[in-house]
Amino acid sequence: MSMVTDRPPRWPGLRLAFALLVLDVALTFQNIWPTPGVKWTGGLSVELGACLLLFGALAAWRGRVPRLLIGALAALGVLLVLGRYAVVTAPALFGRDVNLYWDLRHVPNVIAMLARPASWPLTVAVLLAVIAIPGAIFLVLRRALREVAGAMIETPERRALAGLGALLVVLFAAQRLTAPTGEWEGWTEHRLAGVLDFPSPVSATYAGQIRTLSRQLSGAAAAAIGPSPDLQASLDGVQGADVVVFFVESYGAVAYDRPAFRDALRGARARLATDIAASGRDVVSAFVTSPTFGGGSWLAHISLLSGIDVKDEDTNQILLTQQRETVVSSFRSRGYRTVAVMPGIQTSWPEGNFYHFDQIYGEIQLAYPGPQFGWWAVPDQYSIARMDANELEKRDRRPVFVFMPGVTTHTPFSPTAPYQPDWQRILTSDPYPNDQAVAALSQEPDWLDLGPSYTRALEYVYESIGGYLRNRHDRDLVFVVIGDHQPPAMVSGQGASWDVPVHIIASRPDLLARLQRSGFVAGLEPPRAPISRMHTLATTLLEAFSGDARPAGTPAE
Repeated sequence: MSMVTDRPPRWPGLRLAFALLVLDVALTFQNIWPTPGVKWTGGLSVELGACLLLFGALAAWRGRVPRLLIGALAALGVLLVLGRYAVVTAPALFGRDVNLYWDLRHVPNVIAMLARPASWPLTVAVLLAVIAIPGAIFLVLRRALREVAGAMIETPERRALAGLGALLVVLFAAQRLTAPTGEWEGWTEHRLAGVLDFPSPVSATYAGQIRTLSRQLSGAAAAAIGPSPDLQASLDGVQGADVVVFFVESYGAVAYDRPAFRDALRGARARLATDIAASGRDVVSAFVTSPTFGGGSWLAHISLLSGIDVKDEDTNQILLTQQRETVVSSFRSRGYRTVAVMPGIQTSWPEGNFYHFDQIYGEIQLAYPGPQFGWWAVPDQYSIARMDANELEKRDRRPVFVFMPGVTTHTPFSPTAPYQPDWQRILTSDPYPNDQAVAALSQEPDWLDLGPSYTRALEYVYESIGGYLRNRHDRDLVFVVIGDHQPPAMVSGQGASWDVPVHIIASRPDLLARLQRSGFVAGLEPPRAPISRMHTLATTLLEAFSGDARPAGTPAE
């Protein structure tokens, strides 16, 4: 087997120190919040300590460290560096910890989403970077590991390096033993005696993914889901009305909590309130706590529709394989036609089989003929208008239950389509005046400050909802507007809650009064404390929709 035979003759001490620094930085860097950038803050790596012990033992036993092992460790180091980057960057950008086990499943879809509006030179450049960056990391780590391995040939250096490795491991173990209970949950960073900083080991993240996979394969994850709540309801309180559940992407409590956002949206909310009143309807509002933050909209969707708290992709995937009662099946069993309007679905949607919708409109079925604004083709106003034209305008029909997640307010929120007051024109091949379309398409997201784009997109959604309600003032309509999750942490800020607003708009005073008894308040300004988690809102709504009758199966008091 080929061995390392020597080390560079010039400046060996300086080169060795630099190699150790490179290896340490590679495993302990921190995020520059809230950007994709990273920095080193003087952290120490226990994994580097373990490597020094391994190299010292091999050099003492065989005289040298095998070159093949160095290459293998450099390849492993690439995985650790990429894992470290994911661990420290995800909370800054998305406001939640990374879950490599299921986040990686969505990488191809994210890449496809980003590639759609990108030019081919940019796409090629990104692909080359994806290939080149791991390769560059490998070469740098291998060179640093060779430098350390070369120093192990001499006994004094070997003893010093092995002693350094042992010290790192001992100090890390002491820190772990003295950390307060729960300090290491989620791999929180912790300082020893306020001086030594040992960031969480990246290898522990990968070990956690193995445990997650083991739980799924053993069936423990499926057993932990538990039974469904009773979602069969009389719906006596909404019979005859069409019910629309409109999920507004990234509509979170930050739109109310952050003063800059609250002030920027005050006028748009006032206009929406005026539109609601002019349509002969009233509105009640509350906050609920979403099961996800900054992304993973489908977890919020399935939590509300199933009545089960679905916080991760494992639970989601397992649940989708089971036969469960849902809010959709409850409406269907009471004679409603059930429809899903999914402008973000660009191919098939096999998950729709879980809900048993009568009709699913994806991007293809919606057939939007206008210009594409940003990453998503179908503006929310068009989705609402097409839903109305295809379903609610029909005569001699059953009442309709519509589930519709919007996409206009998806990160990065720009460019935003212009609002079209003529709801007939929005359905044509010329939906906007040319100057308005050109001005809207010229909007570019400011990745260092997405706040203005965020509020502009929400203003558009408010205006679209208000315009639709005015336009259809004669409809018996219950319109549920709910956020799926907070926007990413780069918009929400550090330490933001997971709360989202929910508004119920209707011309049925008894229905709104029942919701107020459940914690909702009149108007568009919810009380700040959430009334429940997202999944329990399912039963709250069904009880209110059932009028004075209890949902079927509910025991008498």
